[in-house]
Amino acid sequence: MKNILAVYNGSFDSLDKIKVSPLSRAYTFSDSVYEVIPFYNSNIIAFDDHIARLEKSCNALSFSTRILDISNEIIELITKSKIQHGYIYYQVSRGIDNLRSHMFDKDLSIETFGYAVEHTFKSQSLKVMLCEDLRWQRCDIKSTSLLGNVMSMNNAKNLGCDEVIMHKDSIITEGGASNIFFANDECVFTPHLSKNILPGITRELLIKDIKKAGIKVLEGIFTIDDLIKAKSIWLTSSTKGLAQVIEIDNQETNIQIDHEIFVQCDRIFKDNYLT
Repeated sequence: MKNILAVYNGSFDSLDKIKVSPLSRAYTFSDSVYEVIPFYNSNIIAFDDHIARLEKSCNALSFSTRILDISNEIIELITKSKIQHGYIYYQVSRGIDNLRSHMFDKDLSIETFGYAVEHTFKSQSLKVMLCEDLRWQRCDIKSTSLLGNVMSMNNAKNLGCDEVIMHKDSIITEGGASNIFFANDECVFTPHLSKNILPGITRELLIKDIKKAGIKVLEGIFTIDDLIKAKSIWLTSSTKGLAQVIEIDNQETNIQIDHEIFVQCDRIFKDNYLT
């Protein structure tokens, strides 16, 4: 932690020296939002898209933020960290209460916190588990309230799995920390955006780029049965890139490892952002 550069309310220091009040609403209520912003060869990937999503999340919770100041602070954090490949975790909370209260003081000052860490962007092969989606009903807001995700992911870990694919009454939503894609020989499929699904930046970049390359993409409502029939399945996120699913726990599938469409999509993404 001593070598990790962090920033708290505009002041830069090592992460182990950052002190946060126990009355921070991020701590007492998860009244906060966050972004994970990757950079490769010191180049920030889709910076404007990440900042726009952070601003949208802040607006959804009626946070009064100066998004330009936040943008400049994130860029400064990357520059000062001197890390070549990594990501920024950046969090915005409503502020610090004088005394814990569900009803917040409208004059609270926004609290910000972030840090930069090294990260290796490498290909991943995942065993996943299907599970019921336990989360709240506004997953389109990138809130720090992730207890449902944490419970599901750690249950999967205890059963020897690397990730989860969540569903509501057999309708596929997303992964524990990722968006979902699957494909047959002719088309790529992904659940359409809704309040149950975070609008992933990697998801958005991939859809745009593979469409440009002539690969058909269909966004819609898909079931567990649709997923089981797929020839390739993968998860996307800012730190995973495209992670290939090679097994679904307790399910007979038609998965073909390194299926042609997955390989094409993975190559397009890496050529555009990880070279």
